[in-house]
Amino acid sequence: MKVFITGATGFVGGHVARELTSRGADLRILTRRTSNLTNLKGLVSGADAETVIGDLLQPDALRNAIRGCDAVMHVAADYRLWVRDPDTMIRTNVEGTRALLRIAREENVPRFVYTSSVATMGFKTDGTIVDENTPVTLDDMVGHYKRSKFLAEQVAIEAARAGQSVIILNPTTPIGAGDLKPTPTGRIIVDFLNKKFPAYMDTGLNLVDVAEVARTHADALHPSTGRPGERYILGGENLTLKQILDKMSAITGLPSPSMKVPHSVAMIFAFFDETIVGHIMGKEPRATVEAVRMGKKKMFASSAKAERELGFRIVPVYQALRNAIDWFRANGYAPAS
Repeated sequence: MKVFITGATGFVGGHVARELTSRGADLRILTRRTSNLTNLKGLVSGADAETVIGDLLQPDALRNAIRGCDAVMHVAADYRLWVRDPDTMIRTNVEGTRALLRIAREENVPRFVYTSSVATMGFKTDGTIVDENTPVTLDDMVGHYKRSKFLAEQVAIEAARAGQSVIILNPTTPIGAGDLKPTPTGRIIVDFLNKKFPAYMDTGLNLVDVAEVARTHADALHPSTGRPGERYILGGENLTLKQILDKMSAITGLPSPSMKVPHSVAMIFAFFDETIVGHIMGKEPRATVEAVRMGKKKMFASSAKAERELGFRIVPVYQALRNAIDWFRANGYAPAS
């Protein structure tokens, strides 16, 4: 099977690419000239993978790379909780997805797997466990990233309704080794390891082993897996932020913060950090108003649908969390144990 894959230089995409090659797939991997290729080490040196330099902002230049493929695996996204120019994020996440779907359709590619996000679900402030059928609208999306992913997801659903074989996967909060950037969740782990996490908010996340997310992506390439146009949450354990910190404390021996900060105080800090660091200094702030607003909702979700229809497995996150901690330490993000 020949697969055109985007986002393979990133955290989730890198794991997906390795899972695909382990199953014998031939990959055409989209990279940019400025991409960090660390996550592709050992992949592109063989005959089963090649890199294609391009950009989702210029999708038509990717037609030759997509031509002749058996599937498109679209994992890439502009994932930032703070951005000076939201238009670039919309163009990448929404219009880039629309264009890839169009080209795949025009080139008669049999299967298109779109990686969305659990961020598009209708989360509640009371910690209700949501699923793919929980009512949600664009107005429920907090911030540019969530709005862009919601809109891109609608584009994928529309393509499926028009007859294209598109399946939509919604990972929750993947953790594990290889989080280069790191992602916002990876940054929580790094800050904890560096003893820069003095307090916590009353919020919650669903953590999932990135290896299980990658396995299910590979399974979803087969047209008989899942139903076109359907969304599938790929999750693991629903945990409060305090529970996550306590798990990391148990693994590392480092103290877990005991002081809980009200959302109002966190919002004030985020406002000044975003104003001074973001808008005045031009750097990415450590805390953003968008992140604090998102934190008011506990992002607890059910993966029962993916279990039934995709064969997805929910596994304890302990090993994935330990893998992430070990990897961050081994790669200089935090002091060795």
